Amino acid sequence: MDNLEAIGERIHHYLEEKNKARDETLHKSRVLIRHCSRAIRAIHRNERGLAKEHLSDARKLADEMSSVQGSYPDIYFAGYTRDALKEFAEASIVYALIGNEPLPDPDELGVEYAAYLSGLGEAVGELRRRVLDILRHDAVTEGERLLDAMDDIYSYLVTVDFPDAITGNLRRITDMVRGVTERTRGDMTTSIQQRELKDALRDVERKLDQK
Repeated sequence: MDNLEAIGERIHHYLEEKNKARDETLHKSRVLIRHCSRAIRAIHRNERGLAKEHLSDARKLADEMSSVQGSYPDIYFAGYTRDALKEFAEASIVYALIGNEPLPDPDELGVEYAAYLSGLGEAVGELRRRVLDILRHDAVTEGERLLDAMDDIYSYLVTVDFPDAITGNLRRITDMVRGVTERTRGDMTTSIQQRELKDALRDVERKLDQK
C-alpha cells in the first residue's frame, strides 16, 4: 500500500482537471445557445450581418467545446454539450436556407452527426415562422422555395431509420417536421387562394368602373 498515496494524488489531479473542464464546457454551452438564439432573432429581422457575428462567436465556442473530446469524451457527448451543438447547427442551417445559400456541412461546422440531424429537423420550425412572415407581404415565390426546403428535409429525415439511442430521438423530431410542413403547406394554399380571390374581385371592380 506504499503507492496508494501516489495513485490517489494522480486520480485526484485527474478528477480536478475533469471537473474544471466540465464546468467550463457547461458555461460555454450556455453562452453558445444564447448566441444562437440571438442569431436566429436577427435572421428573422433581416439583420444578416448581426446574425453572422453571433454565429461566428458561437463557432468559436463550439470549437472550444469540441476540443474536450480527446481528453474527456463523456463530457463531449453529455446532454448539455450535444444540445448546444444542435442549437449551433440549427442556427447555421436557418441562416443558410433563408439566405438561399448552400446547406452547411456538419464536418465543416464541427458538429457530431446526430446533433446535426436534430438541428436540421428543428430548423424547419424556424422556416415555417419565416414563411408565415413573408406571406403577409405576398412573397409567395419565396414561401414556396422555403416550403420546398422543408419538404426536402422531411424526405431525408424519414429515411434515417436507426434506433433512437443512435440518432438522439430523431424519430420524434421527424414527426414534428412532418406536422409543421403539412401545416405550412395548408397555410400557403390558403394564402394563395385568398390572393387569387382578391385579384379576381379587383378585376371585377375595375370592369364595373369602366362601364
